[in-house]
Amino acid sequence: MPGVFVKSGTQCRDSMFGACVDFGGVISRTVFETHDDNERALGLAPGTLNWRGPFDPDGDALWRSMQAGEISERDYWYHRARETGALVGEEWTDLPSFLQRIRGAEPDRIIRPQARVAIARASEAGRKLAILSNELDLFYGPDFRERLPLLHEFDVIIDATYTGIMKPDSRAYQMVTDALQLPPDQCVFVDDQRRNVAGALDFGMKAVQFDVAHPRKGFNAALALLGLAELSGDDQ
Repeated sequence: MPGVFVKSGTQCRDSMFGACVDFGGVISRTVFETHDDNERALGLAPGTLNWRGPFDPDGDALWRSMQAGEISERDYWYHRARETGALVGEEWTDLPSFLQRIRGAEPDRIIRPQARVAIARASEAGRKLAILSNELDLFYGPDFRERLPLLHEFDVIIDATYTGIMKPDSRAYQMVTDALQLPPDQCVFVDDQRRNVAGALDFGMKAVQFDVAHPRKGFNAALALLGLAELSGDDQ
């Protein structure tokens, strides 16, 4: 199926357990967390990008609207792309134009250090690994996966950019369990959006609500559900 990328040899992993994670917010640091770098990349004065999403919901009305289900996550980012482009005198009508300008040149820099350790630990223990994203290539462009070696650790990448089936639609989670050949209750799902976590739980998965402000806590919860050692303070 278009948008379901399965690595050769995936079914050879000798594991009855798997993890399925979101990319943006879980594996990568959020755009909100990298505003200082974003402003430098665009030549903007410090503090120009003052929308902070989950780090300051009271000061971000558009984020509150998205959380309330009044607009989609894609709507939120299209709006931020247009207004940020206007700040630099450009018209950005797609999300890759926005994200590649602010963080695409060095994709490794946006990866959470805790994510690297947790993913390596799960992979070395033979756990099956999947990414379930609503907009991986839509946001970053189709060449992004080839420029980020960490993504090669994953057995399956399912991207609604192509499938057209977005979380929390139960069919999205079904694609993961089908690709990993695991029942839902043997899959641990990790996402920073509450509605996506609720969808996974309704589907029968174990799930972790990832708090972007406390990433180690979220990874530790997932590792514990996978029967693996938690991250220590030395795991940076």
